[in-house]
Amino acid sequence: MTALEPKQGIAATDWDAARQEMVARQIQARGIHSERVLAAMRTVPRHLFVSQDMAGDAYADVPLPIGEGQTISQPYIVAAIAEALSLYGGEHVLEIGAGCGYLAAVLSLLARRVTAIESQPALAARARENIERLRYRNVEIVEGDGSAGWPAEAPYEAIAVSAAAPRVPTPLLEQVTENGRLVIPVGGRDSQELVRIVRTESGFKSEPICNCRFVPLLGHYGWNGSPKTQENQKI
Repeated sequence: MTALEPKQGIAATDWDAARQEMVARQIQARGIHSERVLAAMRTVPRHLFVSQDMAGDAYADVPLPIGEGQTISQPYIVAAIAEALSLYGGEHVLEIGAGCGYLAAVLSLLARRVTAIESQPALAARARENIERLRYRNVEIVEGDGSAGWPAEAPYEAIAVSAAAPRVPTPLLEQVTENGRLVIPVGGRDSQELVRIVRTESGFKSEPICNCRFVPLLGHYGWNGSPKTQENQKI
């Protein structure tokens, strides 16, 4: 792969060091313990999922704009979602809100297969290009209303939602298998709680992960209207 020339002075040979430092200081130090998740975060080249003028900030502790009013999530949030999904390697994972494809790439190293749905055609095309260029062959990028899930290939052992919903969309609950995990930010437009929901034989069990701020989930079961750029990070 070809490294981008960063705006803020990270030499091409230092990308790996920047990524290792990101994991140690921003992720592991904040309580992410899964060795599989830490290894995936150390591996995926985050700087290749953002524009060239943003590449110098790719490993900073912040979300970054990727166009269409959307962001690539803060590294800690990506790791927190991945860990909460409790992936062992044999799962088919659905991601809602593919964005530039970064979380899908991380999940591809943790699961058997990843289907990532994106409602914005320009972002879907970009995510598909990134995934194909970096040869994550077990990832499929599709276009559609992510708030309704992707029933064509349901059910899924795990579902990750990368946008904030006013409430948990019923179709996502219906599309997760028994013992499956759904991780989703739920709340208002300006602040939410990232929650983990497990489907059991007797119903659904929910537990909080952290407070967060995501861009809104648009669609029939999300928010209506135009996307509004918001920070996407732990509060």
